[in-house]
Amino acid sequence: MQAVADALKNLSDNTNNPLFDVLGDAFDAAGEELSLVGGPVRDAILGRVALDLDFTTSADPDKILKIVKPLASATWDVGREFGTIAAQIGDHKIEITSYRADSYDKDSRKPTVEFGDNLEDDLKRRDFTVNAMALRLPSKIFVDPHQGLRDLMLETLRTPAAPEISFSDDPLRMMRAARFTSQLGFELDPAAFAAMRDMASRIEIISAERVRDELSKLFISKNPQPGLELLVESGIAELVLPELPALRLEVDEHHHHKDVYQHSLTVVAQAISLEPQYGFDRDLTLRLAALLHDIGKPATRKLEQGGSVTFHHHDVVGAKLAKKRLTALRFDNDTIKAVCRLIELHLRFFGYSDQQWSDSAVRRYVRDADDQLKRLHILTRADVTTRNQRKADRLAHAYDDLEARIKVLAEQEQLDAMRPDLDGEEIMQLLGIKPGREVGQAYNFLLELRLDEGAVGKDEAKKRLLEWWPNR
Repeated sequence: MQAVADALKNLSDNTNNPLFDVLGDAFDAAGEELSLVGGPVRDAILGRVALDLDFTTSADPDKILKIVKPLASATWDVGREFGTIAAQIGDHKIEITSYRADSYDKDSRKPTVEFGDNLEDDLKRRDFTVNAMALRLPSKIFVDPHQGLRDLMLETLRTPAAPEISFSDDPLRMMRAARFTSQLGFELDPAAFAAMRDMASRIEIISAERVRDELSKLFISKNPQPGLELLVESGIAELVLPELPALRLEVDEHHHHKDVYQHSLTVVAQAISLEPQYGFDRDLTLRLAALLHDIGKPATRKLEQGGSVTFHHHDVVGAKLAKKRLTALRFDNDTIKAVCRLIELHLRFFGYSDQQWSDSAVRRYVRDADDQLKRLHILTRADVTTRNQRKADRLAHAYDDLEARIKVLAEQEQLDAMRPDLDGEEIMQLLGIKPGREVGQAYNFLLELRLDEGAVGKDEAKKRLLEWWPNR
């Protein structure tokens, strides 16, 4: 009982916001109901201050606008057809949605939008009981028809309606279950997991964009591993990210190679732990690359004479597979390019620990990594999951040395620029040529010179170019 009392006190303390009184009074004066709902109520009970404020109301979108406009500095439609109006009121960006009672048709990718007429029915159609609690405004009456507070105390994810009905109405809720296990650290109710496993194929009606957005939210959670494991165990990953369960390669009794699936999850966790050291915070690109860096292994696995297992060129194959999958999920081109670059390069360092590189090799490493160098530092370090502490220490010290050399060369030679000593205009003037393929050839020659020897200066660059040009 004390835990419940403490939770309700948190709710009261964390919803002591003048905005709620102003909005509640305005809707009440207009003869409409208004409630704070979902995540903000859950977070307030947990003692957190919600950044996003969501409200639900008996008013239709037109009336929402009429009530809110006198209070807001700006209003805009974020989904009028779904009953949602957004507004900026003081420092707060809020969303207000009409009561909903919609569901998915059997073969539809989009919900059939139906507006409801009461708060209780609106709460019943929400994804999980911990998100199906509300605070009526301006009265501050707590509404919890589906025992969401109890489930919050038990750290359990349970659906308000039968999970088969809930997941059929909106199959994306099955992916939200995975996301919330990672975000909140809660366990999924066994009945919900059974429905998730039995109904996994239902996820195929959801658009690639919505699947991508849900995966992205999972990836940038504090600890993505529980959610990823739930997607794999339920069979949903087989449909939305099949490269992940494919990593569960059979490991023979002689342990000729490590469990690639568990290794990849460990790399994600280690990459996350290294993010702050390199100035990142919940970086989606890095985490995607960490999870997918070895997806080329199943296709390149080969049993050699003597029983050893090899995965030759799995970096190149993996980059191609990642591009195909991320494109299918409608990720943006910049993210796809960055993830593929990291996967292509994630093995490059491991020759450094055997034989120290020349300055030229270090420059090429920086050049090839380009703007992904810091992420490559993290991914390479995170990829060391050996239990052999001596080997782990040797690799860590080798990478420390590589980073130190990159820093020294960067200070000496402006590695960030990594351009030849002559630009295109100077090349054309020196050689007496016009824009075209030959300028590119000369530029590439000078870039290779820059990589091999560092900055040589304009005079030396002109001399070398004139020597090379007639014999190119």
